[in-house]
This record gives sequence, C-alpha cells and structure tokens, in this order.
Amino acid sequence: MMRAWVLLSAVLWYLTGVGWQRSALQNKKGFIYGTPGHPVKIYVKLHQNSPILVCMDSKRAKKETVDPTYVWIGPNENKLTGNNRINITNTGKLMVKDFLESLSGPYTCTFSYKSVKAETQEEKTVKKTYEFIMFAYREPDYSYQMAVRFTTKSCVGRYNDLLFRVLKKILDNLISDLTCHVIEPSYKCHLVKIPKHGLIHELFIAFQVNPFAPGWKAACNQSVDCEDNTNRNILQARDRIEEFFRSQAYIFYHDLNKTLPAMHFIDHSFQVVRMDSCRPGFGKNEAMHSNCASCCDFYKSP
Repeated sequence: MMRAWVLLSAVLWYLTGVGWQRSALQNKKGFIYGTPGHPVKIYVKLHQNSPILVCMDSKRAKKETVDPTYVWIGPNENKLTGNNRINITNTGKLMVKDFLESLSGPYTCTFSYKSVKAETQEEKTVKKTYEFIMFAYREPDYSYQMAVRFTTKSCVGRYNDLLFRVLKKILDNLISDLTCHVIEPSYKCHLVKIPKHGLIHELFIAFQVNPFAPGWKAACNQSVDCEDNTNRNILQARDRIEEFFRSQAYIFYHDLNKTLPAMHFIDHSFQVVRMDSCRPGFGKNEAMHSNCASCCDFYKSP
C-alpha cells in the first residue's frame, strides 16, 4: 500500500510539477411450523441444508395428539419418502440436505390425527394441510462502482490520459493477488467553479472493481459456493482502494511542508457504490421475496 501511493505521488509530480436461512416463522430451535391457509416461504442457500419443517402449526404442537400421521408431497407432486437427501422423521419433521435448484418449489404436508371424546370414546379423524414453499438462493456477486476526482492544469494535453492509465495500472497491481481488477474505466475533464477559489480544471474518473480477473476460478479452492470467496476478495479490494485514496489525501493535505502539485487527488471525492448481480437462472424480486430481498432466487412462481 505504501509503495502504491508513493508511486502515484511521484508520477503526479513528474507530470505537472507544482501548481457497502430466512423465514419469519423460524423458532429458536430452527423449526418452521406451518400456517393454516397460508403458504410459508423459506429461503435455503444453495448446497446448504434446509431448516426443519414441521407438519403442524405452533398452536397444535402445544397440544396432545392421538394417532398422528403425516404425508409429505414434494415439488414434483410425488409422495416424499426418506432417502440420502430427504430426511423425514416419524413425528412429521422434514429436512432437505444439500439443497439444489431442482428441489425448489412447494412442499405440502397433510397432518391427520384422531379426536376422541372421553365420555363415549367416539373417534373422529381430523385432517389439516400445510404448505411450505422453499426457494434455492445464492448470494449475489458483488462488484463496486467507484469515482474519484483529480485536479489538472488543463483539459487539453496528454498528461490527463497518462495519469488515467497510470492510476488504473496502480489500482490493478494493488488488488491483483485477490483476482480482482479494474474494468470499464473512464474519465472526463470539466471546468469547476469552487467557492472562494475561482475556476479549476478537474478530472472526473469512474471505474468498476470486479472480482473476476483471470485466474479467479482457480482461486475458489474447489468451493461449491464460489461467490463466498469472490465476495470476500472484492470486499478486501474495496478496502485497499479506499485506503489508497485516503493515503493520497493525507499526503497532500496534511504535510504542510509540501506544495500541492497541479494534478492531485481531491480530498473527500472518493465515492463507492456496491453493485449486485445474479448468476444465470437466478434473479431478484423484492416485491415477492421481501424476507430475502437481497437474495438471488432460483424458483419463480407461475
């Protein structure tokens, strides 16, 4: 980091000299109970285990139940039975292991039990149906749109373009070990009126920091959820770049013995906005999925 901002500082002097499992019904034990008459939405991260779905509502679970039976129907409308991926207990609890896109959809449970009158021993079978909808989701892929401003002597001349190319190269080198890189860089020169300082020329520089530089797949270490790694790397890249520009400001504005070069970073001009994107087959729908608005969901209701 120190070498990077020292290098840019030297370039500036050379060029010009002076001048940021989800369900509302999940209880403390991780169980999700049904709601009579209303489907319960559950969001399961891809390749993770689902929460435990209980074929019963929370009110019924607090009461004694005689001769209960449970039948689960999956997204393909076939009766579910226990296997190496689907676990169903004798008390009607269901959990899906290593959740996949194809497992998204409605899970319907029919819960039957007997109501027995103590006085006459008369039996009556009661049936209740509960619907759960499970959505496979991924975390979005993060990237960051950034903008900075530099002063310049003039909007005409080759020094502006040279500064732009040097800055991009410095930033790429700063984050290359994270398999991140700068893409879509651009700049424009404007004449800006500064209160009490008159007119000055400024470079408005914009660029995007992306986590998919060459070699990013190899850096995933065979992880199934590679976006966890790429998102971790892009967060580090963001922090490094922010610190880099903070250092630039400190050099030029806090060293009273130095005269500002004609081309220099403008303090407090650094801006950053996170941009989320979803992998093919996944998307966001905040209106439909308010409990997981930031998720990239696979399942789409008809």
